[in-house]
Amino acid sequence: QVQLVESGGGLVQPGGSLRLSCAASGSIFSMYAMMWHRQAPGKQRELVASQGTGITTNYADSVKGRFTISRDNAKNTVYLQMNSLKPEDTAVYYCNVVFRVPPGGDLRAYWGQGTQVTVSS
Repeated sequence: QVQLVESGGGLVQPGGSLRLSCAASGSIFSMYAMMWHRQAPGKQRELVASQGTGITTNYADSVKGRFTISRDNAKNTVYLQMNSLKPEDTAVYYCNVVFRVPPGGDLRAYWGQGTQVTVSS
């Protein structure tokens, strides 16, 4: 069984930065794709950033140029660097990672537990 544990959320002032981490444990062959979503109060969950098996990344228009998704394959960890944060970035952030898992290398998707990010002065 694979588990994802998120960390790095918190309270930050507008214009500040945070780095979210999403660490995987369990039986894994490799990371296939990774995504970060967020859900603000009263709103639907939205996809913020994603990266597939290559180096191409995709971002929601609202975060382009401010957020960066990255991974450390050796640590099975996914990151979301968030700069120039705005109050409208306030939300619970969820990592969502697709792994190839034993025994046959099937693709399986897992979600983190969510971490609160609050941007306020």
